[in-house]
Order: sequence, then C-alpha cells, then structure tokens
Amino acid sequence: MADLDGVTITGAMAPRYDEVLTADALAFLATLHRAFQQRRVDLLAARTQRQNAIDAGALPDFLPETADIREGDWTIAPIPADLTDRRVEITGPVDRKMIINALNCGAKVFMADFEDASSPTWANMMDGQVNMLDLWRDEIDFTDDRGKDYKLSDDPAVLLVRPRGWHLPEEHFTVDGEAISGALFDFGLYFFHNAKKQIDKGTGPYFYLPKMESHHEAALWNDVFVAAQDYVGLPNGTIKATVLIETLPAAFEMDEILHALKDHIVGLNCGRWDYIFSFIKTLQAKPDYVLPDRSQVIMGKAFLRAYSQLLIKQCHRRGAFAMGGMAAQIPNRRDADANSQALEKVRADKEREAMDGHDGTWVAHPDLVPIAMEVFDRVMPGANQVGRQRDDVTMSQAAMLEVHEGQKTEAGVRDCIRVGVQYIEAWLRGKGAVPLYNLMEDAATAEISRSQLWQWLKYGATLEDGTTVDRALFDRCLKEEMAAVREDVGAETYDAGRFDDAIALFTDLSTADSLSPFLTLPAYRML
Repeated sequence: MADLDGVTITGAMAPRYDEVLTADALAFLATLHRAFQQRRVDLLAARTQRQNAIDAGALPDFLPETADIREGDWTIAPIPADLTDRRVEITGPVDRKMIINALNCGAKVFMADFEDASSPTWANMMDGQVNMLDLWRDEIDFTDDRGKDYKLSDDPAVLLVRPRGWHLPEEHFTVDGEAISGALFDFGLYFFHNAKKQIDKGTGPYFYLPKMESHHEAALWNDVFVAAQDYVGLPNGTIKATVLIETLPAAFEMDEILHALKDHIVGLNCGRWDYIFSFIKTLQAKPDYVLPDRSQVIMGKAFLRAYSQLLIKQCHRRGAFAMGGMAAQIPNRRDADANSQALEKVRADKEREAMDGHDGTWVAHPDLVPIAMEVFDRVMPGANQVGRQRDDVTMSQAAMLEVHEGQKTEAGVRDCIRVGVQYIEAWLRGKGAVPLYNLMEDAATAEISRSQLWQWLKYGATLEDGTTVDRALFDRCLKEEMAAVREDVGAETYDAGRFDDAIALFTDLSTADSLSPFLTLPAYRML
C-alpha cells in the first residue's frame, strides 16, 4: 500500500487491497475530501435545522424559492444507449458470487450495493472494490470451495453502483485527521479505477445515489462528478446517475434534484422502504401522522401512491426515467401456497407500476425477474415510457402527507421486534442483505421496525384489541419473541451470534426520548 501525506488508513490490510489503495487513488480521494468535506458537513447540519423547524410546527412542502425551476421548460441531458431499457433491475451486495449471479440472471440492470444491502465493515467495502476491479479486468470468474464454477455470461446486465449516503463516514480512512465520507470513498475508488475501462467496453460509470434530502445535496454530487471527470480527463456528463427518492423532504424537491444534476442524471427511483422510515422520522413530532402496521402501508394508497405518481410525472416531463420500487419477496420452496400468494403480490405490484407509467422496477431475487419482465414486456412494449406524459397528475402537499388507514396490532409490534433485531444482529456480523420470513431485507427494514415502535411508544398508540403500546408491552413482546427466535435458529447459533448487542441497540433506539436519525450510525461503531 502506498503512503500519502495527510492520509491515514487504520483498516487491516488483506491480500490485493494494495491494488485498490494505490498512491494515485489515495491522492484522488484526498482531493475529493478536501474539496467537498465542509459542504457535506454543512448540508448535514442543514438537515438538522430543517428537522428542528418541522418539529416546531412546520410541514414539508414544495419550495417557493424554486418555483421557477418547477415551472420552467427544460430537460436533462441525453441518456446513453445501454441505459434506455431498464425494465427489470436486480440489487444486491458486492460479494463475488452475488455479482456474477446478478449480472447473469436476465435482469437489464444490476445495482451493486455498497450501501443498504452491505454491512459497511472494512473488509466488505474493500473486497467489493477488489471485485469491481476484477469485473472490469475480465477476471471476475472464480471457483468456490465446493468446486462450483462461476463465470460471467456473454450478455450480462448493465452495472450501476450505489455508494453509501452522505451521512455515513468511512472511519478506517482519514484525511488530515478527518474520516472521509463513505459516499466519496465508495464512489471515488470505483470511479478512479474503472471509469475508463467501462467506457472502453461500451458502457460507462453509472451510479445510484441514496438518502438525499434536498436538491442542495444533489448539487454537491453534481460538483463531485464534475471534479472527478476533470481529474481523470473525461468529458463532463460522462458519469450518469439515478437518484433514489427515499426521503420525504426530497419528494418535495424532485424537479429541483433533476435540475441540479441535469448533465448527469438519467432518472429517479421510488425507494419505498426508506421512504416509509423517512415519513415517520420527518413527522416524528406530530401525533396525527402515526402509521398503522407496516404491512398496511402499501404503495397503492395514501402518501406512497401520491409520491410515486408525482415522480413519474416530473421525470417524464424532464426526459428522465421513473423507476419503480423493490419487490422484496424471495421464493418459499417449502410452502407452495405461500409461494404462489407471494408471487401474485409481486405481479400485482409490477402491473400497478407499469400501468402507472414507470419505466422499470426492482426485484431482490433472480426468480422474480421473469415475473417482472413478463409484466413490463406486456404493458411496455417499447424500451421505456418516458414519452408518456402524466399531465393528469396534480399533487398537493396534503396528498403527499396523507396517512394510510389501517390497524395497529400486537402482531405488528412483534413483527417489528422479530425482524428488526434479527436484521441488526446479522448486520453486526457483516451481513447486509438478510432473508427473513420470505423477504430479502436490508437496512431500511430495521429502520422502519425501530422507528414505528418508537412512534407507537411515544404516542401510546392503541392496538386493535384496545391495548396501549407502552414499555411493559414492548419488554414482554421482546422477551417472548427473542425466546422464539432462539428456538428457531438453535441455541448454539443464537448464543454464538450478536443477539445481545442487537437487542440492546434495538431497545435503546426504540425506547429513546428522541428518534435517532439513523440506526447505522451507532451500529457502525459496534462493527
């Protein structure tokens, strides 16, 4: 590994990390950090200021100061040919087997995820970068310990990479004594090593950008892209990005986000699970916005329906793609009836998206690719639906904040506890994509689980049977559910895991006086 003034690496060095952490790459990361760290810090502070204003009585709304952008007649830059058909996308972590299987599964796009589907251990992040190097060197093929060969097909999916959000640091890499942003670390290393190789292969450096809360944060990404392209000698606009709209504040600034990134953006995506969490978090001080059980907060109704429709309208008006959300179901090979019901839910969800005008959708498992593909092939015979304008859509602030109707149940309490704790436990062991109860869960799962319980506890929500959600109920359900989990996974596995740590963190977050912005920040210190 090379040394560079001002750069300190405290993460353990493993074989081949020196191929990623070269002197030139370190210099690039240091340049990005020094140029953009203060703006990042200021923008995170602005998030807190906006949250304080909402807590004090304000509500999220469309910005009066950017009305000219929303009313203006402009479009984004042209979209590369290999991104024009994205009807089915699959996502997953950046381990080697996943990369090959996802690229080969028949989906149009694979999003290699350094963010919510990956626990951000140093080894996971660095091994992912090594795998990206090998992919673009045509050296990704491998044989596993059982002798099974994994080889890339002749027609793999187009690759997009998702770096971490602006809020997460990479504590193992400091510049001038400050931890670098996880976003800049992930983006910087991948872009620096692979962008020109991708262009040589007829594609390009394409990204998914998560967790933004304002168009100012999008403008920061745009300036990072401009600086990065200039640094390595690529034309402006070479980088292309899709932005996940997965926070409530960002949903009121979708036009502005498209405008801030108009030279580099190709679309927006409905990040539905994080959006539910953000709805709870943003409106945490307002008892009128308490949600029912997570299972009843569905895309076809209330605030989720409103934001997905508005996203389609605004994207298509600007010549951008409107990508649908995740189908998290995974096959249930032990229960044919349950499996059939789950797949039918996926089909119905994808038909709603395609009929509304989405240009593509996400799935979490290769077995769902044919289902989603059939729906979009049938409803969307062209490469996309960008030409379909949704001028019939008009969304008010009230529609964007409409709460789902539904019940709050003890089963919902128990589901939040059981799923939230098990996900955190796996995350602390380095697993970011976790199959639980026939769903592929990522960090958004635990965020919804702990924030919903926090909301119900804070406002003493009344359950369907008349029970009040209080600390005694929480403690009783937690004890009983963890006993059941221990029996399900086996005492030896349970006791060897990190359940004590996960239970403690989940309890602290769910019962705290105030709602922590992200569970991944305190959890990161426990890795």
